[in-house]
Amino acid sequence: MAADGKLICGLGELLWDLLPTGERLGGAPANFAVMAGRLGNRSVIASRLGEDALGERASTVLKDFPVDAGYLQTDVQHPTGMVGVEIANGEPHYVIHAPAAWDFLEWTPMWQALAAETDAVCFGTLAQREQTSRETTAKFLDATRSECVRVFDVNLRAPFFSAEVITASLKAATLFKLNEGEVPVVMKLLAGPVEAELADAARWLLGRYSLKMVAVTMGAKGSLLVTREATHRHPGVAVKVADTVGAGDAFTAGLVDAYLRGASLAEMNEAANRWGAWVASNPGAMPL
Repeated sequence: MAADGKLICGLGELLWDLLPTGERLGGAPANFAVMAGRLGNRSVIASRLGEDALGERASTVLKDFPVDAGYLQTDVQHPTGMVGVEIANGEPHYVIHAPAAWDFLEWTPMWQALAAETDAVCFGTLAQREQTSRETTAKFLDATRSECVRVFDVNLRAPFFSAEVITASLKAATLFKLNEGEVPVVMKLLAGPVEAELADAARWLLGRYSLKMVAVTMGAKGSLLVTREATHRHPGVAVKVADTVGAGDAFTAGLVDAYLRGASLAEMNEAANRWGAWVASNPGAMPL
């Protein structure tokens, strides 16, 4: 770990993206953790793999990345997760296989100790689609220190989300990240102002929950960061897009790394956009 690096955890799904160009390892929290490791932090993936060939392959592939895979659990009953990905107009469309090993994340003493040491943890809705992993996610968040930055990157994947899960996650979160297409969906589920401008929707969320920041990504158009004190808009970084799989996760990792270093909103937005753009310019969610 770098001398000034933090312990950053991606909690949730680790899976194989079945892309038109071939299989690539992914899963939003895992993508986030790999990028956090690239930024000089001690990064951990807290997930679960099947006791199968894809699980063994995932463990082997992760050895090439700056991430701690020592907290991965093994499931003898359920397979390693897979997601079919089709790219249309540069945007990914997903077919998520179920059940998967990461639906059954187990709360263990090892994970409890990890949670107590974690400086930042990123989690979403997909790995909370089953009660077992939903309960483990809640226990992990509860076991973190008060100063831990709990990042809720919503990553809506229909039909695997609900108002109940989103509400509980927001109550536990420090930072909330979503894309502009997810804003009206979340607003409707929470009985908020569906037609509100992005900044107004973010302020509504800040007023309703104990969040410190709302981050809204807008693809090639950049992003918006909103706190109770200020707002910052970034125009984005122009690149030739290979595909956008994992770009949002890289954005989140860049944002969290800068946030932990006490950066300004402008600095956070710049770092997040540059890392997101770099991943978008490469195929797959974890470019080497």
